[in-house]
Amino acid sequence: MKLAILSRSPKCYSTLRLQEAAQNRGHEVRVLDTIKFAIDLQRGAPDLYYRQKQIEDFDAVLPRIGASITYYGTAVVRQLQEMDVFCANTAHGINNSRDKLRSLQLLSRHHIGIPRTTFVHNKKDVLPAIERVGGAPVVIKLNEGTQGIGVLLAETVKQAEAIIELLQSQKQNVLIQKFVAESKGRDIRAFVVGDRVVAAMRRVAQGQEFRSNVHRGGIAEPVDLPQEYIETAVRATQIMGLQVAGVDMLEGRSGPQIMEVNSSPGLEGIETCTGLDVAGAVIEYIAAQVDFPEIDVRQRLTVSKGYGVTEIYVPEGSKFVGRTIAEIRAEEHDINVLTLYRGRKVIPNPRRDRVLEANDKLLCFGKLEVMRGMIPAKTRRRRQPDITSLPVDAVTAADVESVE
Repeated sequence: MKLAILSRSPKCYSTLRLQEAAQNRGHEVRVLDTIKFAIDLQRGAPDLYYRQKQIEDFDAVLPRIGASITYYGTAVVRQLQEMDVFCANTAHGINNSRDKLRSLQLLSRHHIGIPRTTFVHNKKDVLPAIERVGGAPVVIKLNEGTQGIGVLLAETVKQAEAIIELLQSQKQNVLIQKFVAESKGRDIRAFVVGDRVVAAMRRVAQGQEFRSNVHRGGIAEPVDLPQEYIETAVRATQIMGLQVAGVDMLEGRSGPQIMEVNSSPGLEGIETCTGLDVAGAVIEYIAAQVDFPEIDVRQRLTVSKGYGVTEIYVPEGSKFVGRTIAEIRAEEHDINVLTLYRGRKVIPNPRRDRVLEANDKLLCFGKLEVMRGMIPAKTRRRRQPDITSLPVDAVTAADVESVE
């Protein structure tokens, strides 16, 4: 495999470890400065140049895109995707994770635990918003920030008002978030590669600091995650559209609560803490994907006019409740049931004899007009997501092949 690592810091620990892990496994690897690329566009022939030389022979790319160059970095990644180079994280996934509000909106929609959060613009809405998240103390976050930068704790409502007013006067977008008191000064970092957590650590803040980031002086310790935390971390990564991510979670009374999904997680803290070869796990995953890539069904399934993917909700009292998937006669109408969502459970390729329950959601592929007629009248006004808005894990190539 010929691998490119996009990084502006070739001498930093993470870049060096990834390069070393690739070389130790017999792969050819180059570290390329993200802003040294030039993007050329013409009909049917996307090109990319690095230091005036054409790029065309990489099998895979591992983006390590810093927050300060997100726009240009994701443009480069997008161009590589158009050139059919496997990208460990896509431009879409990186953009989702960089926008804290957008990422929380996606997680909330898919019933992932998050701290109560509000986003306001008008000064008059600040006090009611603070009350809605549970009152002071509250955490105030810049919508874009990394390594704990732009994260502030306001102990009182007056402090919160002053901080928000100052930040908004500087044209900064801020989030107001419930302070999870039981998790003060500590959080969990789960390192996700593909569909598994390859390493996890608990970060503990020192002294009066409430931010537990290692860059803020926090101390890390290895941790064995409960299954609920593993499932939440993997699901959050997939919802973002990422394949390699660091998922930061608070340990709330009701279970894991996602703070952030990082598309360029550092390796030094977690490898030093756990003694695990995290870089090796990343490289092995990329090599496996190059050998047997998944299909981006969000693009492939919309080729046939009138066909697409949507969710069909089964509310209380629906005629589908108590009936099996076979009995709703979906296949007779050229509709394939790809995934069944039941509470927190995700059941891919559900059996035809599975009985449907109230509040189930069926992810289906088929003729849109027919599926529209299956939506109960009371829920028909709910926007049905089109295929471009679905999380990457909603449909996989394996799902599609097994139901055709």
